[in-house]
Amino acid sequence: MTGFRAWDVDRLVTLTRDFPRLQVPLDAIREFDEPHWFSGGAHDATCGAVLEHARFIEEANLTFPIILSSDGRVMDGMHRVAKAVLSGLKSIEAVRFERDPEPDFVDVYPSELTYEETWYHTSSNTG
Repeated sequence: MTGFRAWDVDRLVTLTRDFPRLQVPLDAIREFDEPHWFSGGAHDATCGAVLEHARFIEEANLTFPIILSSDGRVMDGMHRVAKAVLSGLKSIEAVRFERDPEPDFVDVYPSELTYEETWYHTSSNTG
């Protein structure tokens, strides 16, 4: 497989509804200093695209926990992470899978899925 694995975020929220909530240090979120929203060739980092994410960050609701995979990667919640950092917080509430669920989509690319149709997280199959 050369594409990505993707999970429907509504499904992730349902699966984690009763998980214990943890406080995760923001400096432990690896994706914060890695290409994320504009990686994989799905979208260019145009001013308009950056502005769209700025709006998502501004509207992010920190009362909802971020969702972490079993290895601690963010499956849902990077806009909340960014808002927490901008707000000067040191940690963020999270839920974490002990074992990751099967992906909803396999061997796809971010350009094949849209935020409007399916909220998703993509993760490379290489690691």
